[in-house]
Amino acid sequence: MCLAVPGKVVSWLDRDPLFSRAEIEFEGVRRVCHMACVPEVEVGEFVIVHAGVAISRVDAAEAQHILDELHHMSDSSEELPP
Repeated sequence: MCLAVPGKVVSWLDRDPLFSRAEIEFEGVRRVCHMACVPEVEVGEFVIVHAGVAISRVDAAEAQHILDELHHMSDSSEELPP
């Protein structure tokens, strides 16, 4: 199964069209991600990231909704018996 998660663009590192990279924050953890699919995104906006590649822009409300659902799924899995 594949999973893509929302992250907030903290800073652009390189805006080269093919090799653009930005620092993305995922709930306090920062990673460098490839940004060629979303070159129009600005610092402070949210993107959906899969395998280190930002694949689409998402608004802040939707990003929070996705994170809430992921937390809910995580909490629910802890209730399952081993």
